[in-house]
Amino acid sequence: MANNPQVLEKPQAENVSAAPARRKTFPVDYSEISLFKDISPLEWEDWHWQVKNSIHTKEQLAQVIQLTPQEEEGIRRSRGRLAVSVTPYWATLMDTEDPQCPIRRQAVPLAEEFNIAPHEMVDPCAEDRDSPVPGLVHRYPDRVLLLATEQCAMYCRHCTRRRIVGEKEHKPFDLSKAVDYIKSNHKIRDVLISGGDPLMLEDDELEKIIQAIRGISHVEFLRIGSRVPVTLPQRITEKLVTMLKKYSPIWISLHFNHPREITKRVRQAMGMFADSGFPLGSQTVLLNGINDKPYIMRKLMHELLKVRVRPYYIYQCDPVKGTAHFRTPVAVGINIIEKMRGYTSGYAVPTYVVDAPGGGGKIPVGPNYLLSQDKGRYTLRNYKGKIYTYIE
Repeated sequence: MANNPQVLEKPQAENVSAAPARRKTFPVDYSEISLFKDISPLEWEDWHWQVKNSIHTKEQLAQVIQLTPQEEEGIRRSRGRLAVSVTPYWATLMDTEDPQCPIRRQAVPLAEEFNIAPHEMVDPCAEDRDSPVPGLVHRYPDRVLLLATEQCAMYCRHCTRRRIVGEKEHKPFDLSKAVDYIKSNHKIRDVLISGGDPLMLEDDELEKIIQAIRGISHVEFLRIGSRVPVTLPQRITEKLVTMLKKYSPIWISLHFNHPREITKRVRQAMGMFADSGFPLGSQTVLLNGINDKPYIMRKLMHELLKVRVRPYYIYQCDPVKGTAHFRTPVAVGINIIEKMRGYTSGYAVPTYVVDAPGGGGKIPVGPNYLLSQDKGRYTLRNYKGKIYTYIE
């Protein structure tokens, strides 16, 4: 069941005066929410029940949280693609009174989503341009992105693919053209199955896709990109894990944004994956007011390592339409890496990247440790700012 997430206390070392203490109001159990008070534990643990009973309306959300005028307007104006969709599980993690709750802000639309900045784009990463056949993106020479579905368990408000996700009805994916394309290009050695979210597919549908990709001799590396284990951990069943193990090795690319997302139920799901031998990595989107402080990001990375998930990327939030209120200056991301490198385990330090608008791909951005170089003499600084010289 959902647990009562701890509130993170800001370390004194940050030298910023703490905000006044306020009682956080999290439901202890789903039965405390009127929408779910009559639901049995068996139903609650059924991922199909969770999807079928996702929250889509203002009236339903009002039974979970105290809505603000900005949230009410955001819900009213969110129609069609990326309309409101919150899993019952995720609803139990939201602070009922605090509109700045990092769990709540990722799921509940605000009026700010409809303030479009001039430089924002529908498809900032130019995935549609780099799509040789439907459902496939081929940008880098040796790897492709396979978009297997338009569905997600929850529609995150910062979603970079909001142009394609959000179909209410599941459309069967035409795999044949994508498979033919991969077969015809022997440079492709890495396939990432994403979407939407591929774990929204039934086990047999997902297996057909994996089986087809595994049948291509020159594909060496297979990944599944999913946020479902975070927003709907009930989906990680013994049956699913057993099916996936038949096609090992499969790397699982996850999407965690805040330490509160790592609940007891999520730890159980991560344990099932890790115990079955799946390598796990996490990508995090840098989000204003949610995880843009070094102490929050550091805590998230530590919690990920504790559940055997390797921090992989921190993404600068893409300039997709309607997300200006989520974006931070790039300097914020650089500062986060500066406050992590040397101050925690190397395994806990991800790479901060900007996915270059217009389809330029991921560009690493970070603090500058190389100060100068001249005829084989390198002047370097360490994480404490001390200067050292290395001579070739």
